[in-house]
Amino acid sequence: MSSETTGASYASAGVDIEAGDRAVELMKQWVKKATRPEVVGGLGGFAGLFDASALKRYERPLLASATDGVGTKVDIARRMGVYDTIGHDLVGMVVDDLVVCGAEPLFMTDYICVGKVYPERVAAIVKGIAEGCTLAGCALVGGETAEHPGLLGADEFDVAGAGTGVVEADRLLGADLIRTGDAVIAMASSGLHSNGYSLVRHVLFDRAGWELDREVPEFGRTLGEELLEPTRIYSLDCLALTRTAEVHAFSHITGGGLANNLARVIPDHLHATVDRSTWAPGAVFDLVGKLGGVERLELEKTLNMGVGMMAVVPQESVDVALATFADRGVDAWVAGEITERGDHAEAVALNGDYAS
Repeated sequence: MSSETTGASYASAGVDIEAGDRAVELMKQWVKKATRPEVVGGLGGFAGLFDASALKRYERPLLASATDGVGTKVDIARRMGVYDTIGHDLVGMVVDDLVVCGAEPLFMTDYICVGKVYPERVAAIVKGIAEGCTLAGCALVGGETAEHPGLLGADEFDVAGAGTGVVEADRLLGADLIRTGDAVIAMASSGLHSNGYSLVRHVLFDRAGWELDREVPEFGRTLGEELLEPTRIYSLDCLALTRTAEVHAFSHITGGGLANNLARVIPDHLHATVDRSTWAPGAVFDLVGKLGGVERLELEKTLNMGVGMMAVVPQESVDVALATFADRGVDAWVAGEITERGDHAEAVALNGDYAS
């Protein structure tokens, strides 16, 4: 029978249901590891179930939700053929938005869109998401893998996720708690995290013509390995701090850079001054700036510059906060302070020069 008279099918349109089923079987072992006692049932249903009776211990539980992706960092993973770390980035982007208000991440769902389902590849992506959820203390209760032939190339993919957390109403963190004299504590990033990759790719690939397998002495590894360094997940570290010290606010330093993200938690009448000399950004930030001729202001409003999360605490909590982070292996330091807004037009100012 000629192809002209053969009936159309989902497979002939480019969607392989059997490959999708195989991917689900491969990912089950990883999803089982990213769980909590409140999770009901397993993978394979139409919806993930979470026992909300666990919230009865709260006087007034507030549910927090967040959703995000990892941007064009997925292109680095695709080109490197490394798929089991990008999930850490996805989880970090979502759960660390939740913890900013003091919420404990409870569960996540993911969405993976591919041009063609390669079961082992999809399972590797889910493995990374499950590992990230374990690091964040939350459960991976379900997700969706969609095959989009004709819209994405066979090797192309994208990932997104959504998370839910809970915080007691009278433990809610934010701008309302911040006072004059509070200290701003910075927590080191693991690198670029998952923001600004459109600029980074443009500079390193389009302008400089570098390849991912290039050995970079400043990194002590290849360019690709540096760019794929997973996002640090701070949720359990931040929650630990709320149990050991008084905390007024957190700020997750993502797209928009340090000043713009910190400004989101600074009340209108106050001002945050951050001293650049208290830390030295990693080599990757300096490299992007030099190779692309990128001005410091442009770098700072695009990249995290070595700071992935910030905490605003009263002065009397500083020592306990730094000790808590040190005990948990988090590099943290006092980077600034809160003052009256006064004549300052902006909520946040970065002063001085970075340490060398």
